Amino acid sequence: MAEDHVEMDYREHERTYDGFISLSKYGTIAVIAILVLMAIFLL
Repeated sequence: MAEDHVEMDYREHERTYDGFISLSKYGTIAVIAILVLMAIFLL
């Protein structure tokens, strides 16, 4: 079993993590912008 160990691809892991963080950041900014625009135009 221990011989089946596969090394982790840290470069790919970091790339995926950076993509997730970017998507979360820009998604949050988009939602906040939509809420602000709704508050301005619907009140």
